[in-house]
Amino acid sequence: MTINEGTAQRSNRRMTAIVCHGPEDYRVEQVERPVPGEREMVLRIASCGICASDCKCWSGAKMFWGGSNPYVKPPVIPGHEFYGHVDELGPGAAEHFGIGAGDRVIAEQIVPCDQCRFCRSGKYWMCEVHNIFGFQRVVADGGMAEYMRIPRTARVHKIDDGISADDAAIIEPLSCAIHTVNRGDIQLDDVVVIAGSGPIGLMMVQVAKLKTPKQLIVIDMVDERLELAKLFGADVIINPRKQDALAIVHSLTEGYGCDVYIEATGSPSGVEQGLNLIRKLGRFVEFSVFGAPATIDWSIIGDRKELDIRGAHLGPYCYPIAINLLSRGLVTSKGIVTHRYRLDEWDQAIAVANSLDSIKVLMEARSSKG
Repeated sequence: MTINEGTAQRSNRRMTAIVCHGPEDYRVEQVERPVPGEREMVLRIASCGICASDCKCWSGAKMFWGGSNPYVKPPVIPGHEFYGHVDELGPGAAEHFGIGAGDRVIAEQIVPCDQCRFCRSGKYWMCEVHNIFGFQRVVADGGMAEYMRIPRTARVHKIDDGISADDAAIIEPLSCAIHTVNRGDIQLDDVVVIAGSGPIGLMMVQVAKLKTPKQLIVIDMVDERLELAKLFGADVIINPRKQDALAIVHSLTEGYGCDVYIEATGSPSGVEQGLNLIRKLGRFVEFSVFGAPATIDWSIIGDRKELDIRGAHLGPYCYPIAINLLSRGLVTSKGIVTHRYRLDEWDQAIAVANSLDSIKVLMEARSSKG
């Protein structure tokens, strides 16, 4: 059999995938298995996490579905927190990506255009076209499938052999956590507040602890998650349902407020909370994807506190760092990865992921027979 004949035979095969057709309309389907083009490859997916942004997209959040030209282009296979093994290489792909068949790899969540002013200046994560795996059909179908095509402009990284399957599954969100913490520019004498101890928030706790701030405070409304944050290095944990967060933070900072506030709740109330907790001239880092607009008194940023407001988007240049931290055992997925589902169990998986019964839910390309 020639290479072309083998490729043609593979292209006729079908695979199982989750396909997004619209808000709350995600279906388990049999679709055509991808074939790599020049300097492209196909991964056999090991697992793909369900992100908070996936939950918001599934539920119909305006940022994904609003306007006359929605960001999401259905039908599309969702999923950007994936990793897998190199299954097939297109012409020139091995040299282009520096990988070989069977390698365990991950691609960053964005597919840069490599043509816009941001890509050309090295700021590829802010690409003007901004195709993210799992939201734009064909161009960037995602990882909630048995196989996935990786385009030529993707940023690909090998995963160390010693990293466990669950740790490999959190490389993408961990990279986002690292970038966010770095945006906070944490100093040794800083009091840092991380609001939100979901999956990425808990990774931020681990990364922020490695920065050795003076004090690390974590705020969340779920006691079980706060206890995990404590295990990961939080000095103080606060449940605002039961405690006065402002009074506690002021008592720890001589009444000034925290130096750095990292917003990872995904709730508009987390923004107002942060503006109240942070000191004058403090650094506010906004990470969350919101399902609804946040309404606040904007004058507090300038007239009253002269705050430094910083956004954090994706995990640029942080994937090698995430892989290194995991390989050294300095960050872990233990306690964060709580549930695993087969692709054909999507309805159950999204329900659990969209609740407080889970932290990180993984989709795995296993057959229904196990």
